[in-house]
Amino acid sequence: MSGRTYLLTAGAFAVGTSAHIVSGVLPAVSRELHVSHATAGQLLTAFAIAYAISSPLLAAVTGRWERRTLLVTALGVSVVGNVLAALAPNYPLLMAARVITALGAAAYTPGATLMATVLSPPEHRGRAVALVFGGLTFALVIGVPAGSLLGGPLGYQGVFGLIAGVTAIAAVAVRLGLPRVDPQPAVGLRERFAPVADRRVVMVLSLSVLACLSVFAVFNYIAPLLTATAHVEGAVISALLVAYGVGGAFGNWAAGRLTDRFETRKLLVVLFGFFTVVLATLPLTMTTVVGAAVALFVWGALTWAANPPIQAWLIELAPANSGLLLSLNASAIYLGVGLSGVLGGLVISWVGLLPLAPIAALLAVVALVLLVFAVRPPRGPQEPRDSQDPNALVVISPESGSLAKQWK
Repeated sequence: MSGRTYLLTAGAFAVGTSAHIVSGVLPAVSRELHVSHATAGQLLTAFAIAYAISSPLLAAVTGRWERRTLLVTALGVSVVGNVLAALAPNYPLLMAARVITALGAAAYTPGATLMATVLSPPEHRGRAVALVFGGLTFALVIGVPAGSLLGGPLGYQGVFGLIAGVTAIAAVAVRLGLPRVDPQPAVGLRERFAPVADRRVVMVLSLSVLACLSVFAVFNYIAPLLTATAHVEGAVISALLVAYGVGGAFGNWAAGRLTDRFETRKLLVVLFGFFTVVLATLPLTMTTVVGAAVALFVWGALTWAANPPIQAWLIELAPANSGLLLSLNASAIYLGVGLSGVLGGLVISWVGLLPLAPIAALLAVVALVLLVFAVRPPRGPQEPRDSQDPNALVVISPESGSLAKQWK
């Protein structure tokens, strides 16, 4: 592994904290801008939708940019968005600032993932991808809880200003520590989007949407769910969420190594199988503090373990257009995140809080079925046909190795 890959991780930590920090400062935003918690939560939705829409578009527009320049620019846009958020005196301006921050993150994460694979040997590609996504998991473990703690004394403006400073440091480190990397060969817009027509690519992107939809439909409401099942609240819930984040960091790290050793599709079948079971049984396993801590750790590990093999699979499908595919996958992730709040709210309003996890697990079952069909080999060998006679099959004689024709 190249030590320079850790600089990409630092940038991912900065943009990941920018993405999720609203969860930590939501009470401060609600209090200081005199809006409801539900209204403040729409800042998360706006970020997710802006990210999902802009990521593939930015990948196409910046396809000919030198890679280091792209990453530094993306981090710079994130700095601007966070500075504007720190200065925003009202809710509409804060919403606009969050959209600008999303544009920087949407350009950075896929670009950093691709550059990590370039800087690492092929046999360590899975670890490189995991390392970049490790920055995002550490944003959940460290960044978001820190934002929650600092939201009181600093206010939401102070927290966003602090994130802007951290992101600026990451931009300088990337500029000074990474080499220039030429862009991929120039291709037309039509050719660039050609892999999207591949059914395998559509299936992989569908996996990302389904996985994030099932995960965050539950995670968005994990605090009231823990209160209902384990009868905990306040600081205990915060500690349990740290267990989830630590599990996510471990799962991401382990999956990077497993991706380098095993076939990605079969690895995903195993991960999704266990993930489905753990998600469906959360109301049963989170009835005590210890049980909740173990369940959240395992759930976080299995959730974040899916990222390295999915990213590696997309790179394998279209190496020449991997930048676009990674950006589309990032869009798929945030599309799932954006829709999860709607799905979770509908389920809770219709059937209540406790059935939420088992119902969300049904989406994971759909993903698992897709994976099983992807792993299954074709029913039989493809028989080459003679070009002159469509009814003729070309057969190789086992005795002589010579070619002969047979007709149906």
